[in-house]
Amino acid sequence: MDFSLSDEQRMLDETVTRLVADRCTPEQRRRLIQERGTAPSALWNTFAELGLLAMPFGEDAGGLGGDGIDLMLIMQALGRGLVPEAYLDGLVIPGTLLARLADDTLRDRWLTSLLEGEHQLALAWHEAASRYDIDTPATRAERSDDGWRLQGRKQVVLNAPGAAALLVTAGLADDSLGLFIVPADAEGLQRRDYTTLDDQRASDIDIDVTLPAPALLASGEALLAALGEALALGRAALCAEAVGAMEVACEQTLEYLKERQQFGAPLSRQQVLQHRMVDMRLHLEQARSMAILAAASLTLPEEQRDYRVAAAKAYVGEAAQFVAEQAIQLHGGMGMTEECYVAHYAKRLIMLDHALGDRDYHLETVMARLDSAA
Repeated sequence: MDFSLSDEQRMLDETVTRLVADRCTPEQRRRLIQERGTAPSALWNTFAELGLLAMPFGEDAGGLGGDGIDLMLIMQALGRGLVPEAYLDGLVIPGTLLARLADDTLRDRWLTSLLEGEHQLALAWHEAASRYDIDTPATRAERSDDGWRLQGRKQVVLNAPGAAALLVTAGLADDSLGLFIVPADAEGLQRRDYTTLDDQRASDIDIDVTLPAPALLASGEALLAALGEALALGRAALCAEAVGAMEVACEQTLEYLKERQQFGAPLSRQQVLQHRMVDMRLHLEQARSMAILAAASLTLPEEQRDYRVAAAKAYVGEAAQFVAEQAIQLHGGMGMTEECYVAHYAKRLIMLDHALGDRDYHLETVMARLDSAA
């Protein structure tokens, strides 16, 4: 198969890579994290100006019609720079759901301004008892007069502190799944904001809100199909981001081994450490192949798509943890400090394994598919 990039894809890759290198150095990244608020950052506005926010969406939704490979290139660059902006959780996943499910009025209100960089959104679906399953929420929605009343609790809602609205999953009276759009300032939302291990913003949210009838975006099979598409896209994007982060973790570890002297010689001359670096690179290159597989599988029928994306996410999660652990161990004690930048990559890689399903969760999907085919 031909895995070479087109001229447009090479240009996209070079543009995003150069932008991240120029605008997200370690010091600039710390400043971005410290200054985060509800308003879009200067870097986010630059993303909008360059069309990066519109790239993953079809032209019918006001986007540029990018495909899975385009998203992969963007996410790899963001992973290399450890960019703290919520490109996936604040844009791609909720935007994909809006593009699939929203009517013209809601698109004009939320999607158009999202692609123009005016605000971000968040998908609220994690619950304490549901693990990674999205279709059995304890949060409930009941009819009230001419609208809806939502009651429940969502946990680890990524990007909720910076979101203008939440897309909230809830069970309906007929036990089907519904998805509601809830403005962040709605009366009855109580957030507890915090920062995750890898410097992402998240919230635990208590929900007791009353919404108008049009707040229900979709329900039933149409919603499940849209969620499947959005989550598959998100998982493929996470694989690509992990590859970018692993690249830098390997580079920084090798550089450290070349510089660090022991008994008058650099550590890189020790054969056992050379073998460990080779193992890191092998995991990286195999993960890169799986990320390409995931990105290229997004247009396949649902069953094939989910099987391939699950296989990719499972392997990339394992590779990410391996590279993170090796990078820390080969740096020694300093690898655990905040001042050692490879520690930040290691933390992000560990969290990427758990995002949208860890390796065990996705291995169950793969095994179920293999058992059914036996």
